[in-house]
Amino acid sequence: MSSPDIAGILENSRELDRLRKEQEEVLLEINKMHKKLQATPEVVEKPGDNSLSRLKSLYTQAKDLSENEVIVSNNLLSQLDALLPSGPPGQQRRRIEGSDQKRKRMKNESDISRLSPSMRNQLEACASLKGEQVAARVTGNNAEKDEWFVVKVMQFDRETKEFEVLDEEPGDDEEGGGQRKYKLPMSCIIPFPKKNDLSSVPDFPPGRHVLAVYPGTTALYKATVVSPPRKRKTDEYLLEFDDDEEDGALPQRAVPFYNVVALPDGHRQ
Repeated sequence: MSSPDIAGILENSRELDRLRKEQEEVLLEINKMHKKLQATPEVVEKPGDNSLSRLKSLYTQAKDLSENEVIVSNNLLSQLDALLPSGPPGQQRRRIEGSDQKRKRMKNESDISRLSPSMRNQLEACASLKGEQVAARVTGNNAEKDEWFVVKVMQFDRETKEFEVLDEEPGDDEEGGGQRKYKLPMSCIIPFPKKNDLSSVPDFPPGRHVLAVYPGTTALYKATVVSPPRKRKTDEYLLEFDDDEEDGALPQRAVPFYNVVALPDGHRQ
């Protein structure tokens, strides 16, 4: 075993330690943000508040760190495998094979344990959406405009973190005329508020931009809140949809609260 080989292993070990420490720091920040939002959820309604953007940035950072940890761990395993004797005697071979199995088991456990509690909860929440209707962006990141539809969740894959969804509305004849299935990442899915739980509905104030199901369709479009349900003492928002002009004015349309969600960052319409 040469010195450069040992040096490479030690370097990757130090990098692995650094990544895990950084993940712990990011997790602490995420937990702080969760506590802040749980204690004062109204803070996101204040002009200039960047709590949600900050939380998204932290999740992105946690994801990148996790992926880098997997890469470094795989490099370490490859380095160790290359240094192990190819044909050791029986007892030594069994001991090495046992260690190899242990490493594999530890890696599989690490794949789960390295996820923060909040991320595990998020995966559980995604899995629980099976059979539910959600809002889904079915266009790619490079599309000129975002298209959002109401779809039904058929399955959620925890490994790939992808949803399999069904657009139950038949397509146009030129699109085949049948129901369409999509595989979409978590970032393309927004759960709707529960119909029977008005108390948990985000109270979007007048003037706030939202994404809402246009009445009589299964498509969602950008709209502006005119009046929220609690102010009107109903279960409907009064909204003005963009590009919905009639006779030189935007008509105000009533939309049930469970068909209204927050407008995603960077929405294109």
